Amino acid sequence: MILPLTWGVLIISIIVITIISGLLLAAIFRRRRVEDSLLSRPSGGLTWVYAGVGISTLVLVATTVWTMKTLADTVLPPRETRLTIEVTGHQYWWEARYFSDKPGEIFTTANEIHIPAGEPVRFKLVGSDVIHSFWVPALGGKTDVIPGQNNITWLEADKPGIYRGQCTEYCGKQHAHMAFFVVAEPPEQFEQWRQKQIAPATPSPDLIQAVATFQTRCGVCHSVRGTPAGGKVGPDLTHIMSRGTIAAGTLPNTPGHLTGWIANPQGVKPGNLMPQIDMSGADLNAIRTFLQTLS
Repeated sequence: MILPLTWGVLIISIIVITIISGLLLAAIFRRRRVEDSLLSRPSGGLTWVYAGVGISTLVLVATTVWTMKTLADTVLPPRETRLTIEVTGHQYWWEARYFSDKPGEIFTTANEIHIPAGEPVRFKLVGSDVIHSFWVPALGGKTDVIPGQNNITWLEADKPGIYRGQCTEYCGKQHAHMAFFVVAEPPEQFEQWRQKQIAPATPSPDLIQAVATFQTRCGVCHSVRGTPAGGKVGPDLTHIMSRGTIAAGTLPNTPGHLTGWIANPQGVKPGNLMPQIDMSGADLNAIRTFLQTLS
């Protein structure tokens, strides 16, 4: 529905520019008689004004009506949505909460949003601090994320793929590093991912000390379901190793980058709200080792 409007407005604009350019060139190169005075009344001048205003008004009214109808037609998805995801914008990351009729199947992840390909998905957008803007250029228009006001939008990926999204409302120092990815998968593959995300972490017995270190150093801000860590300030890390990036798309999710991020988050992303915690090499290694088991 948007594509015909785009081409229509483009063609109309080209026609208008062509007509105006032609009239302007005709006026510039038209030969005037020497005796014509600058103060003389132009012949037929008002006719051109009336005709120009009339035609312009008709064109503007037509394109306005066409635009408003297209906007109305695209507000709602073409069919009923079966999946609702609540996306909360934080400085500077995205929280995604997957709703379900069964309370035990509600879970939270961050910065990587999986959806079934070929199905419309409803998004409830929540602002936690300042105004952000949720935008996946390849899938739909942008929608502001405003504190105190829940906005609703929907997206549908026609085919499987990874689509980059971005905050497009300046929200602070690390606005440019507030990306996310929408991963569209075949419905069966999406369901497998969803079931895996629902499951809590199951640390092995030999990681008891590493889990305790994580709880002490990171558990105030981060959650890992299945462990005592239940912080709500930062992203849920229950299945962090299943994500392709860390720090809201700033770094690839590799052991080296993960270690660097834990050790010096302000060096990687200055101004983000993750504090720099002094810790020993043994504690850093223990935390990284534990996180690498969370797939």
